[in-house]
Amino acid sequence: MSTRILGIESSCDETAAAVVADGREILSNVVASQIDVHRKYGGVVPELASREHLRQIVPVVREALLRAGMKLSDLDAIGVTQGPGLVGALLVGITYGKTLAAALGKPLVPVNHLEGHVHAVFLEAHRAGLQPRLPAVCLIVSGGHTVLYEVTLAGSDSLHKDGLLRYRKLGQTRDDAAGEAYDKVAKLLGLGYPGGPILDRLASAAPAAPPPVKFGPTKMKNNSWDFSFSGLKTAVLYHLREHPEYAADIKRREEAIARGDRGFEQLLPLCDSQILGLIREFQNAVVRDLVERTMIATQELSAETVLVSGGVAANSQLRETFEHRAASAEVKVFFPSRALSTDNAAMIAAAAYSRFRAGVIADASLNADPSLALA
Repeated sequence: MSTRILGIESSCDETAAAVVADGREILSNVVASQIDVHRKYGGVVPELASREHLRQIVPVVREALLRAGMKLSDLDAIGVTQGPGLVGALLVGITYGKTLAAALGKPLVPVNHLEGHVHAVFLEAHRAGLQPRLPAVCLIVSGGHTVLYEVTLAGSDSLHKDGLLRYRKLGQTRDDAAGEAYDKVAKLLGLGYPGGPILDRLASAAPAAPPPVKFGPTKMKNNSWDFSFSGLKTAVLYHLREHPEYAADIKRREEAIARGDRGFEQLLPLCDSQILGLIREFQNAVVRDLVERTMIATQELSAETVLVSGGVAANSQLRETFEHRAASAEVKVFFPSRALSTDNAAMIAAAAYSRFRAGVIADASLNADPSLALA
């Protein structure tokens, strides 16, 4: 009989619950987004996020069980995100998970949010009938994280067969995460929040002409696998300050956003060729740094596989560039679907499965760890 785990995710601004069987089969996956709540502030407000989690957690878990055709008593275990994330948001999910586990007499499995993103890749691969080989180099890239890991299996087998994974951090951002840079640049350009999806679409609409500015590769001292995006964001800011002619169009876009006109079709006519070229050059720079550092690490570690996950993994140019570079290097690259790239609970339930099988069970003292390391 299959092992069915309820996953609960509340690390940031998505309240999510899912039921996954044997760490592979998604029986349900429900996500309540808070984008509309935080949009007016241009980013996530921690206090508001916690309140929304409190409001959503019970109906989201109920909906996940309903879609899975299950009752709470049918579950074998409950997996919950322990960290990293916003401490207040994490506590909502952990407290509810502990309460359920105690009331039902079910095991409670603590999960690292970043490990969840790794398992999102395996979930997608399993659905396609594929088995990524290990060791792999894994890039987790989102609004809160940009980090590079070597992923191996605890044991001698090179295939991931539901065993515990081991992680060695290779590099990380020294300042802004890539997704954070997208959000900040979108705000500078009057394009609203979140910035990643709209900048990606507008970059693809840029004319085939030289951009108004060129951004060179970011050079890193001490660790060539680290990332930095704060300087790139600042370079965009300085370019806008040096060209006050952009101001009127930025104001028009801000007014459109305030009216609720935030779709691609509505914003594209408000972006001239110069702005589109600037957006494309910004995205080119982000994608170049992410792909180059990941592929250099892959080559130096002689890894056969690249895993890419997190919200920014949904970026179309990032996917295309990785696929091209991986094919040239004769390595395999794996992504989750776009739905599994962003925060969700199916990835938490999947990560909880191998930990549950290994006997990693929490007691009532489990607490949120906003800086929880993946190791």
